[in-house]
Amino acid sequence: MIRYRPLSRRFFARHAVIVARALLGCVLVHETEGGRLVGRIVETEAYRGIRDPASHAHRRTRRSAIMFGRPGTAYVYFTYGMHYCLNVTTEPDGRPGAVLLRALEIVEHGQGVRRGATPSARLAAGPALLTAAMAVGLHHNGADLTAPPLFIARGRRRRARIVVGPRIGVTAAATRPWRFGLAGHPALSRPFRRL
Repeated sequence: MIRYRPLSRRFFARHAVIVARALLGCVLVHETEGGRLVGRIVETEAYRGIRDPASHAHRRTRRSAIMFGRPGTAYVYFTYGMHYCLNVTTEPDGRPGAVLLRALEIVEHGQGVRRGATPSARLAAGPALLTAAMAVGLHHNGADLTAPPLFIARGRRRRARIVVGPRIGVTAAATRPWRFGLAGHPALSRPFRRL
């Protein structure tokens, strides 16, 4: 069994766009009662603060206050009345930013993977599928992602070209090239189109 060491808080205390690119190839690890779940991060999307109208931190609210806090913290929210999305906060303490984890390649699935017996390449190919596959819910909002049981660690770096594109599912500042993915990976949530 591979032993994973959580990334340091310093890794996350940088510009959200830098962190979004750097997270590709890293792994999300969730140690659960049913076993360890591990997914390689293959797609991310960056969100910044008050100058980013697509960001929840564009206006500070009770929900978005977590984005102004300690980097390396889980920001989980409920969307469309049925799905959870997992973000990791970035930027130095007090400056808001976050990276949405958009897609994973499941590499370890404990004792019986959620949503079926065998993990497929598309099991975590989107933010809502990702949280379902990794057993992440609203109760993880505010969790420290630099320590078990839910954390992000360095993965085995594979040579892969990084593709860049506009963000998905937002109307404001949608053309900003802040969505990143591993080129050609089957778990990407959607194809990348040219800017």
